[in-house]
Amino acid sequence: MSEWYDAPPARRVREVLIELSDTLVTDFDVGEFLDRLAAHCGELLEVAACGILLVDHHGALNLIAASSEQVRPVGLVQLQNLEGPGLDAYTTGRPVQYADLSDGGSPWPSFAAAAVDGGYVSVQALPMRLRDARLGAINLFGEKLGPLSGETVELGQALADAATIGILHQRALAQQGLVTEQLQNALNSRILIEQAKGYLSHSLSIGTDQAFGVLRSYARSTNHRLADVASDVVHGRLTLQAPASD
Repeated sequence: MSEWYDAPPARRVREVLIELSDTLVTDFDVGEFLDRLAAHCGELLEVAACGILLVDHHGALNLIAASSEQVRPVGLVQLQNLEGPGLDAYTTGRPVQYADLSDGGSPWPSFAAAAVDGGYVSVQALPMRLRDARLGAINLFGEKLGPLSGETVELGQALADAATIGILHQRALAQQGLVTEQLQNALNSRILIEQAKGYLSHSLSIGTDQAFGVLRSYARSTNHRLADVASDVVHGRLTLQAPASD
């Protein structure tokens, strides 16, 4: 096991797995569900960042969730250049890892360069799949050289599997038209969130990471959906304040 990794309490792991499995709600939102998954990966696996790719009804992968703004451009490079560990994990259905992206030997030169420029030097990609069903992949980024420990990878795959089962179970309850609508809603929600981040970044003179933190903090404290808060900000129904400086 890597020296820097301390296994999370078993109780917390159980709580997260139960949360990811409980998708039988009428207002289930794929985008927000995967935002929570990205946050949980950072919390439980102690990786620097997490980005989640999800396939749409056309068979194309989309970057649906990211734990930070810093990692989002790295995830998009995979899609733009059709190369990267997430695509490989999705295609093969197997975990993919590279312990030193700065060594010049990775099979994804454009992705590796973008990752290193973003401050990440290692990556682990985990497939979101169940039998023949493949939904996407989770990308785990590290700021330290070396592979993740076997225990960390196992827990990460357990999170990916729980999320996959939850999404597939929810989809099984709906017609294909509703599934398509949910995926489109996830993309629409992401656009709203991006617009709200840009607005807050400009109006409050803060970075986009901080702007996202303001949105997420308000949504959590008021028990509102992140997309609803973003919509209120974009349409002038809600005014948020910059975080207090230390």
